[in-house]
Amino acid sequence: MSTDAVFRLLYAIIWPFFNFFHPVRAVGRENIPEGAAVICPNHSTAGDPFYVVFAFGRKYPMWAMAKQQIMKWPFVGWILSKAGVFGVDRGRADMKAAKTALRGLKEGHKLLIFPEGTRVEQGESVEAKAGAALFATRTGTPLLPVYIQPKKRRFRPTTVVIGQPYYPQIAGRKASSEELQAIAGEVMERIRALGESAG
Repeated sequence: MSTDAVFRLLYAIIWPFFNFFHPVRAVGRENIPEGAAVICPNHSTAGDPFYVVFAFGRKYPMWAMAKQQIMKWPFVGWILSKAGVFGVDRGRADMKAAKTALRGLKEGHKLLIFPEGTRVEQGESVEAKAGAALFATRTGTPLLPVYIQPKKRRFRPTTVVIGQPYYPQIAGRKASSEELQAIAGEVMERIRALGESAG
């Protein structure tokens, strides 16, 4: 069974339960590009990957980069790996994870990665990591800013705003570390702007 097929199977199993307790209100689905894209949401709660997945819908399977510890959970890690989730060691330059991310994009998959690198409380500010920018520039794929409403309440819709694709202007060469950091900063600015537009 392909990763997309396992993704859709898990989607069908989890969605009814998640949607009952935490319905998702998606805004901007028309901005989702066909083919590969690096999906870049803000990150404030452990459930954020679910909000993104359900905002996009079953039509758009995605690979996701998750912290390595999750992938070590018995059975859970195994089934997630079959659905396109892969672990990353945040404590070092994880080349295996980077190669997996690049391969997924080159094969046309959408890649979910949180640019902040960790959960950030409302009002806090952290410098975005350059990984998403690196993967996008190396593969020629767009970055897709996504805003997830930080405050979630049970049985109340959580708004997820999908922005327009952002294509960094790096042509025919590797971006410098300074350029990658600038692109990462631009993505975060676009995410914040989506939040302001959502009210």
